[in-house]
Amino acid sequence: MRTTRGARRFAAVTGTALLALTGAAGAATADDEAPEKVTEAGTSFRTATAIRPDQEASAEASTGDYLYWAFPVDTGQRATVHATVKLPDAAARHAASTWRVDVYDGLRRRQACRLGTPSRTVGQDAASVSLTCTLRTVRSWSEQWANDPLPGTYYARLTVADLKADDLGLPVRAEAKVTTTDAGGAQAVDGTLGEPLVPGAGADEKQAGAAAVEPEDGWSGGWWSSRWLWTGAGGVLAALAGVGGYALTRGSGRPARAPQGL
Repeated sequence: MRTTRGARRFAAVTGTALLALTGAAGAATADDEAPEKVTEAGTSFRTATAIRPDQEASAEASTGDYLYWAFPVDTGQRATVHATVKLPDAAARHAASTWRVDVYDGLRRRQACRLGTPSRTVGQDAASVSLTCTLRTVRSWSEQWANDPLPGTYYARLTVADLKADDLGLPVRAEAKVTTTDAGGAQAVDGTLGEPLVPGAGADEKQAGAAAVEPEDGWSGGWWSSRWLWTGAGGVLAALAGVGGYALTRGSGRPARAPQGL
């Protein structure tokens, strides 16, 4: 029957369109190969070692040192800082210790952790301590008085927060990694930020390393979000539904003949 053939044709076209849209979305979010591992950390904001999302970093340090890494976070992304400290031998330590990781934005404003355990106290016999801090979704725009996370360079600072004086200076090994996820169009807001919050022109030359950190595809500038993709997909599906509805409801296609003899 014509109606059955039309329904099959409509289903085939719709399925092809959905597969194409799914493939495009998958290609846009495909992960690149893991970058080379970094084996150092800075000791201040100005000397922070630049890393990229999913890039592993490590550093040999002394208990009591401040370790800094700088990384980029763009509009619509939600970043998580992972840090692990391999502690000295228990026999060399005298008491428990408290470690913490703090995250700051390009204006050096401390950003609150939405999820995770940014501070943890471990006993004298602990071999390591792991910390995490998941930031709020980065926005494309914010009021001047607000402390919303904006696109730009962020800094992760790892250090011991509470320690017996006798344990200062003991050797430790720190490992850090930053992962990012796309929060989706539901988190997008109207408005744009003029420039990402990164150490830019006029800044101290020592900040050049952190200033060079940016997404591999460049900053989005706040105009793109996944809402564009799903809006386009909705438009395509609506058009296909209209074509399919017409194919299913139309008649034989031949106009009725007038009665003979009139």
